[in-house]
Amino acid sequence: MEYCTFTEPQQGFTYGDQLAFAQATERVGFDGFFRSDHYMRMGPGDPLPGPTDAWTTLAGLARETSRIRLGTLVSSATHRLPALLAIQVAQVDEMSGGRVELGLGTGWFAEEHRAYGIPFPERRFGPFEEQLQIVTGLWSTPIGETFDFAGEHYTLAGAPALPKPVQERVPIIIGGAGPKRTPELAARFATEFNIGFQPEEKIADRFANVRAACERAGRDPGTLKLSVALPTLAGADEGDLRRRAEAIGKNPDEVRNGVDIVGGPEEIAEKVQRLVDLGADRVYFQLMDMRDVGQVEFLGTEVLPLLPR
Repeated sequence: MEYCTFTEPQQGFTYGDQLAFAQATERVGFDGFFRSDHYMRMGPGDPLPGPTDAWTTLAGLARETSRIRLGTLVSSATHRLPALLAIQVAQVDEMSGGRVELGLGTGWFAEEHRAYGIPFPERRFGPFEEQLQIVTGLWSTPIGETFDFAGEHYTLAGAPALPKPVQERVPIIIGGAGPKRTPELAARFATEFNIGFQPEEKIADRFANVRAACERAGRDPGTLKLSVALPTLAGADEGDLRRRAEAIGKNPDEVRNGVDIVGGPEEIAEKVQRLVDLGADRVYFQLMDMRDVGQVEFLGTEVLPLLPR
């Protein structure tokens, strides 16, 4: 089992906030630090300090950490041309000594795209699939050979297919609740399938779907890592939970909704054990207040020792 922190820096956090959070993540024993890839705040609130770019941030964190995995959950395929994304990820992989993972999705936040002039096609699975083909194709092309691609959405001619990542294969995370196309793409391209923000019965159903997709594709389902990402509030007592809920604009009386990871060490351990029993190989604790490093430290010192490994 692996346990990672997962954050949403577009909600109002600087690079410095993210650096402190990632270093705490490493210090207290988590396996990885992952962040969203958004350029605009979601919902009301203080707009400052503004957005940070996911891969620029991860490049900095790659040089300021030494052990934890670093990645996006997930990058939007609409935000970057696929060949440039392949170069960026390969470079950050070198900077980290081979600790990078690429979460990639279709993109969904239309308002964000309008705000920054980023094209937002109505049909996005086609470009998403081609991005996966191009990124993996560039990385797998032998040194000294070139990569060509002629698709409906992208064309590459004589691409040098450089630089190469340090890792022989950069892990690719594909996730979502879609019942058909997402599992099929995960079976073809992913090393990890992620389901987020869903009740346990939906998680079980989507895990079954992606395993079946692997079998249809002739792939051993056991070669695909399964993961869950859930909003998390942790504390030693109800006062801690109330304070942390209010800090992120949540009603303290409604945080125990049957979906999120909420409570003290024993309650969280019981929830995680149920996720493990469903087949999860990795759990992402989504922590929304990046200035609350104390919550990371509480999870690391009081909760992680109780969790299955």
